[in-house]
Formats: sequence, C-alpha cells, structure tokens
Amino acid sequence: MDELLLASWDDRFWAWLIDVLLMVLIWHRLIQVLGIDPMQLDAALMLSGLLFVYWTALEGYRGQSLGKMLLDIVVVGSYGEALGFRDSAVQSFGKAFLLPLDLLIGLYAYREKRQRLFNRLSDSVVKRQDL
Repeated sequence: MDELLLASWDDRFWAWLIDVLLMVLIWHRLIQVLGIDPMQLDAALMLSGLLFVYWTALEGYRGQSLGKMLLDIVVVGSYGEALGFRDSAVQSFGKAFLLPLDLLIGLYAYREKRQRLFNRLSDSVVKRQDL
C-alpha cells in the first residue's frame, strides 16, 4: 500500500477557517431571525452544533467540507479508506466542541500522523487529495 500524503497543519487551519466563517454567516442570520443574543451561551452552543452537523454530514458523505474542497484535502480512515458517518461524527465533535484541547493533545501526542485527539479516536487522518 502507498503511504498517505498527509495534509499540512497550515492547510487544515485554512480549511477550518473557511468552514467556520461560512457557518458563522449562517449562524448570524439564524440568531437574528430567532432573536437570540449572540453573547449568550445558547448562541455559542448553536454555533458549535451547526458546525458539528455541517462537518459530520459533509465529511461523512464525501470526506470533505467546503474548506477542504477548496484546499484539495480530504479526511479518510487511517489506511486511506472512506470515512463513515459514525467516525465523521467522532472527529467532528472534537473540532466543533473541544477544539483547543483536541488540537493541543494532537499536536503533542500524535504529531507523526498530524492527528488531533478526535482524529485518533475516530482512526482518521487528513490527507492531500489524490490528483
């Protein structure tokens, strides 16, 4: 089997930022319509929930969110296989709700595979898209 060409932390950050900005635009419109104060805990939980559903759906379906599509990276199983919805939900939970902890543990404990903690728990990696 060929070795996976892992995505850089930089590419992963930019893909994450694109996704977050897109979801913040949608979230902002939702809280305006619902009359929710953006500084309240329920608004923050709504944004995290929106990100969780977005990442779980897109990455579980095709391995890529919009940010990942733009940067030609994809989340896959550790052997390059497609990621299912269950594993997508596990790895999405970490970045939607616990990103600082998820990332710090990953940077120190799983540096060799460039995995966040929840990537490790879901047995997933982020790789460069096959061209």
